[in-house]
Amino acid sequence: MDELKDFKEYLKTHVPDVKRRAFLKWMGGGLYVFFNPGVAFNALGGEGEQRQSVPDDFNAFLRIHEDGTVTCFVGKIDMGQGAITSFPQMVADELDVEYDKVKMVLGDTDLCPWDMGTFGSMSVRILGPSVRAAAAEARGVLLQMAAEKLGVEPEELSVESGVIFNKNNKKQKVTYPELTKGQKIARYMDKKPEVKEYSELRVMGTPKLHQDAVDKVTGKALYSGDIRKPEMVYARIVRPPSHAAKLVSADTSDAEKIEGVEIVKDGDLVAVLHKNPEIADKARKLIKAEFEIEKEKDINNANVFEYLLANAPEGNSNIDKGDLQEGRKQSTSVFENEYHDGYVAHSPMEAHTAMAYMEGDKMIVRAGTQTPFPAKSNIARVLGVEEEKVRVQPPFLGGGFGGKSSHQQAIEAARLAKITKKPVMVDWNRKEEFFYDEFRPAAIIKVNSGIDGNGKITFWDYHVYYAGDRGAETMYNVPHQKRTVYGRGWRAPGIHPFPTGAWRGPGNSTNTFGREVQVDIMAAKASIDPVEFRLKNLTDKRAIDVLEEVAKMADWKPTKSPSGRGFGVSIGFDAGTYVAHIVQIDVNKETGEIKVNKVWCAQEMGFCVNPQGATIQMEGCINMGLGYALKETVEFEGGKVKTNNFDSYEIPRFSWIPEIQTKILDRHEPPQGGGEPAIVCMGAVIANAVYDATGARLYEMAMTPERVLEALKKV
Repeated sequence: MDELKDFKEYLKTHVPDVKRRAFLKWMGGGLYVFFNPGVAFNALGGEGEQRQSVPDDFNAFLRIHEDGTVTCFVGKIDMGQGAITSFPQMVADELDVEYDKVKMVLGDTDLCPWDMGTFGSMSVRILGPSVRAAAAEARGVLLQMAAEKLGVEPEELSVESGVIFNKNNKKQKVTYPELTKGQKIARYMDKKPEVKEYSELRVMGTPKLHQDAVDKVTGKALYSGDIRKPEMVYARIVRPPSHAAKLVSADTSDAEKIEGVEIVKDGDLVAVLHKNPEIADKARKLIKAEFEIEKEKDINNANVFEYLLANAPEGNSNIDKGDLQEGRKQSTSVFENEYHDGYVAHSPMEAHTAMAYMEGDKMIVRAGTQTPFPAKSNIARVLGVEEEKVRVQPPFLGGGFGGKSSHQQAIEAARLAKITKKPVMVDWNRKEEFFYDEFRPAAIIKVNSGIDGNGKITFWDYHVYYAGDRGAETMYNVPHQKRTVYGRGWRAPGIHPFPTGAWRGPGNSTNTFGREVQVDIMAAKASIDPVEFRLKNLTDKRAIDVLEEVAKMADWKPTKSPSGRGFGVSIGFDAGTYVAHIVQIDVNKETGEIKVNKVWCAQEMGFCVNPQGATIQMEGCINMGLGYALKETVEFEGGKVKTNNFDSYEIPRFSWIPEIQTKILDRHEPPQGGGEPAIVCMGAVIANAVYDATGARLYEMAMTPERVLEALKKV
């Protein structure tokens, strides 16, 4: 989990010292149950490191209100993935209250426990156990209180819908609100209760409409750009022409002539502010800014992969099993291929936006960010104030996909609000969104592999440049294998000409593309059906289960490729979840256009908390995956980003959407991630389907019509 590695050092120095008294002061009346969220943070390191990183007073908590409603506070945010629904399902089951009584407060840095951020499909699988433990302990505390009130032993009591009653005399009862009314109770249990068994769950595992669905469909839901404050002004900031450019000077004299315009110059920040955004736009265009270019890199779309290989750092072999030379000797066929994947933008519909304003001596920032607590720390650092003087309150996010882990717009808004003493809205336009996007890095996969006369993979020598090792698992049973990683994913300082970052399932789409196309090539050479070839080389039962299930869903008829049918298959693994895809496509051999007609997807994600939400995520991944697989390409020249809107950056359209059939395998195992796995196979499965349809192999994404036509010439 690369994200966790990145936050280890951050945790050691940036975890705020939140005191228990402050929690109680913030929350007012009601019942609070505090517990150590060890489950959520053990993944960060050993016990000693955990104690260093997470103070004992830093605890997740619940509030039970006098009206019987329950508020669950988590530091995660909701950007459509459904955290606003799955957490209440957990609380309702463990606390024995009705699902619709549970409400969420997400990401509010004054009210919620510290959280590293929302990414990596970690909300349910990593934080979920701690939320369940909190609710289970709250139930235990309430049973103790009820036992004292009713004069019985806790074992004699049961709970239904927030009502505690004597099992032997149901008339003897007390409600949660009756126990907590007007009280502040911070109470621990000496012996922590166990969470419920899967067989006891009544809310988790059932399909639930997202709690915010109606508000979002009707337009009631507020995003950062919807927030308004009296005297609010819009900021328009002077931007450089290249990531290699540095501001030298800015002549704002013409802009200052426009009535109502306020100019702010604060180091490298030059901004125009006006209550009318169109006037602010007009004034910004009048500013004459001078930049100097520092060390522009000689890299562009034409030479990007040559450049990246020439500048690759030393590799690190993190898997080395068996003897590659022995594997070669056992091989009847050897395959050596190179796969390319270009820069891809996050391209959310909602661009980066933030509203900042002073509330007394405290800076309030309403920002669309996946990392509200790191944002709070960084804003405080930039403003030169204590962290308790900053509050970040994220509203709903209009998509993030990893691209809103950074929060530059929030820092810009806070700086301007502090200087002007006015509420300031910073809302990037589409050009700014593309320019400052932390793109999924361009990457290269080199694979040498072999098979014997029985179609068994004999060796696997895998080299990944700049994508990292997420999704680089061989997955197949190979006796001789080695994996070498060059650069830690997007963390390749000084290599890329602009920032790169996490993009939905970071690096996994690239690695799955290289692995699964290579496997398909071997299956074709062995004249074995691609599903049968994979099963022949798999021993991982979870991988076998999803592959067999998706083959059943698609009514797979075994045949060797290319068959002319246009079917492709791929398997993958991400965030603890296994997926298998089959697609059926058509290829227009005159234009090179690929049309994906149907996608089948089987997913094994342990116990599924909300099947409806998970299905929505699978469908979203599949549709988003069409973009990186087929069309999405960032045009650039050095640090100059030429792509600046959707007229030149083509994301999936309604006309692209295929028929989709999904299935989530029923499992009573710990829940795993669902926000990213189904996207990782889309490039590979389509590339394999193109080969099955035409006999043309594609080794680079995006698989644009031009690249398809070039590949067809080689058939």
